[in-house]
Amino acid sequence: MNIIFKFLLACVVFFACANNGLAQNHNRLLVEIDAEMHSLNITQELEYYNASSDSLSEIVLNDWNNAYADVKTPLANHFSDEFYRGFHLAKEEERGKTSNIAITNQEQLPLTWKRPKNDPDIVVVKLLNKLAPNKKINLRLNYTVKIPSSKFTKFGYDDLGNMNLKSWFLTPARYENHAFVIYNNENLDDIANAITDFDIELKLAKGFTITTDLNTTEEIRNNDYTVYKLSGKNRVDFDLFIEPKSSFTNFKSERFEVITNLDGDKVTPEDQAKAIDNVVRFVKNNIGDYPFEKILVSQTDYERNPFYGLNQLPSIIRPFTDEFTYELKFLKTYLNVFLNNSLFINNRKESWIHNGIQVFIMMKYIEENYPDTKMLGKAASFRLLKSYNLTNLDFNEQYSYFYMLMARKNLDQELGTPKNNLIKFNEQIASKYRAGLSLRFLENYSENNAVSKSIRAFYTVNKAKQTSESDFENLLKQQTAKEIDWFFKTIIHSRDLIDYKFNKVTKTTDSIYFSLKNKTHINVPVPVYGIKNGEIVFKKWLEPAENDSIYSVKRNDANKIVLNYKNEVPEYNLRNNWKSLKSFFPNNRPIKFVFMKDLEDPFYNQVLYVPTLEYNLYDGLIPGIRLHNKTILDKPFTFDINPAYSTNTSTFSGAGSFTINQNYRNSNLYNVKYSLSGSYFHYAPDAAYSKFNPNVQIRIREDDFRDNRKQLIYLRQVMVNREKSALIPNDNSSENYSVFNAKYFNTKTEVTEHFNFVSDVQLSGKFGKLAAELEYRKLFENNRQLSLRFYTGTFLYNNSNSNFFNFALDRPTDYLFDYGYYGRSENSGFFSQQLIIAEGGFKSKLDTAFANQWITTVNAGYTIWNWVEMYGDIGVLKNRNKNPEFAFDSGIRLNLVTDYFELYLPVYSTNGWEIGQKNYNEKIRFIITFSPKILVNLFNRKWF
Repeated sequence: MNIIFKFLLACVVFFACANNGLAQNHNRLLVEIDAEMHSLNITQELEYYNASSDSLSEIVLNDWNNAYADVKTPLANHFSDEFYRGFHLAKEEERGKTSNIAITNQEQLPLTWKRPKNDPDIVVVKLLNKLAPNKKINLRLNYTVKIPSSKFTKFGYDDLGNMNLKSWFLTPARYENHAFVIYNNENLDDIANAITDFDIELKLAKGFTITTDLNTTEEIRNNDYTVYKLSGKNRVDFDLFIEPKSSFTNFKSERFEVITNLDGDKVTPEDQAKAIDNVVRFVKNNIGDYPFEKILVSQTDYERNPFYGLNQLPSIIRPFTDEFTYELKFLKTYLNVFLNNSLFINNRKESWIHNGIQVFIMMKYIEENYPDTKMLGKAASFRLLKSYNLTNLDFNEQYSYFYMLMARKNLDQELGTPKNNLIKFNEQIASKYRAGLSLRFLENYSENNAVSKSIRAFYTVNKAKQTSESDFENLLKQQTAKEIDWFFKTIIHSRDLIDYKFNKVTKTTDSIYFSLKNKTHINVPVPVYGIKNGEIVFKKWLEPAENDSIYSVKRNDANKIVLNYKNEVPEYNLRNNWKSLKSFFPNNRPIKFVFMKDLEDPFYNQVLYVPTLEYNLYDGLIPGIRLHNKTILDKPFTFDINPAYSTNTSTFSGAGSFTINQNYRNSNLYNVKYSLSGSYFHYAPDAAYSKFNPNVQIRIREDDFRDNRKQLIYLRQVMVNREKSALIPNDNSSENYSVFNAKYFNTKTEVTEHFNFVSDVQLSGKFGKLAAELEYRKLFENNRQLSLRFYTGTFLYNNSNSNFFNFALDRPTDYLFDYGYYGRSENSGFFSQQLIIAEGGFKSKLDTAFANQWITTVNAGYTIWNWVEMYGDIGVLKNRNKNPEFAFDSGIRLNLVTDYFELYLPVYSTNGWEIGQKNYNEKIRFIITFSPKILVNLFNRKWF
């Protein structure tokens, strides 16, 4: 009897544990869909079970659809952070909201509810009586949901009559650690719903179809509408597509149904089915069985989380076959949906688990099915590209470079960072890839497939249940006898960098003796390889603890010894990882010249060369060749030399720079650059200038990496030598001079508001200046923009007798040669009409154009319609021995392409009505920019 009792008790414990986290809540929804108005009228019965040990006085419901209600929600702020204007400028009918909410309890007594001040997508329901542990309450809810346009997040309605519904109803938030988990909708796919069973009736006008990953149990049709009955158990969310004509195709797997509309127009249905079957089988074998009867893999899912690299090139020049591209797209999207739907983690704070498993399985899929595929696919076979490191890398090595891109910029974040605190590039790309690389690192180190076994065990035990990082950690530790505390402490929950190099290496015929230098003092295992003529002859894992430890390995005829040869450890710098065992020049990297751009190659000193073509009025066309070592990853030392030829003067010209880049990992002062630059061009038809500029840039950021506030301290000494010109009158003081310049920048830019403050100190033997500039822009919901700029400057002393160093009202002389003037010495003609918004910032040319004592101006602009704006400038100038002079101008700005092509048409100024005066075409000012850096910056700010 005792044995039987123990057996029964064990069964009770087993089933209790097995059911822990399974749905105790039940959502019954009756939904009437108005496809024309994009609205849902919902009657809902919610049976909520208090599975906690606390008595609850309120219940928190997620209402993520209401995040689209206005431009002040966390979702709107997230859009603004990433410079997305579409939501801010959207029409009211394009936004979504949840309204007319009425809630009663099972006795039909009304319950009060509220939205917390900073949580507009959360509904807190106040209970009349506390809900004791292990007790249920039934709530009845009535409300209306207005679905948003899909152009914001790809969820919602589109212009073709389709509706993609996600997180559109009220449902209980997850309760853990004695509190409800409250996360705002920030477009991160990480809603914290409690596990719930669903029964849903959808009433929909005829002419539409539905596609969902819930079970469709019944359809009732009549002449006007169709009622669909849907059900699902142990779900946290589900997909629902409503379309005039279904775009989805069903594929039958062994145990469940795959429904997809993933774009595969160039792939035959047979090849699609083959790819899907391969992926489904592989994921089953490496993770486990999917717990539901259907899985829905949509084009929307892929577009929200694409395979970066595959989708960046036009299809006509993509280096992979259509079949391979489709298979990889499906693999990535399928894994994402598979894990989100069946492995319930805290997807905001512990998303690295999903990301790590996804990328780890993707890398394993490539290794087993496409082991010889290169990062650039068939491009690797092109003879012209053979010398590029980019084309010689294996497909899976790209993950390391995407992560390292951020690490070298000192913008990487620890894997345990909550998703809403991640920079977009980290959230979408770098952190995901780093998570997968980290699991691969641990797998290789364990040498017994510990990670592969743990993933399968973790999924089998926890699928369709709430689980956590600690559960995963415990399983990993059970699968290996090696100590792996360092993995979670250093790899997952820190930004610590790993960087080893050889210290001393000696060799005999049979053995190699060496010590390591741990450059970052972070102790993690690292493999050492012996290489002979490109082949691996030995491999050994080291567990460094001290820098002076001496290691020995059998040589096996190796002629090179390499740390981390296969890049298994996410190491910061691979260029210092090898030693030649030959007699001479143990670290002599040969120079390799590469055209245009390449990835960093640790075994060569790369010199990249690029033809250049510039222009200014005096040099004419300036063809040249740019020689530099700036690969895609940032480096601690870079050079950039651009010798060129001036076609107008038949002389050489050009520019060059040398830069030391130093990052500080754990400081708000995160980057310092020391540079030495110089240039030689013509400033007049018969005279050249040379500029020599040693400088230091000190960059400061906020603790929150997503904060767009940036600070910069810029210190430089500008030494200029100007040849005398017979055509341009100069005084002696403006020929050769040296200016010390200190600037401080404080900028915060978002899509709706821009603030910029600059202070400027200039000191030389001839003058001393102090200036400040304040700029503010505000974008309103009607797409009108207000721009304000305030500038003030004063001389501390001024011993110059010319206007060359004076404050300029409309056209600075640019004695520091900072601005991109095409004809910097022109006082008339087309090139004199080029506008640089600096100093006074005026657009009209006035009689008093300079100030040798002080200046104060205000520039303003306001949108009239679309790209048409009106502008106005006012200012006061003070020259020595003269009374202050008041000046103003106004006109129309045609903002055709901001910073690239703008026209300013003066209307009225101190000169009078300019629009009616003689030679009006000579008064028009323009901004034309040929530099690609501005376009790159416009792109970068969305990601970094």
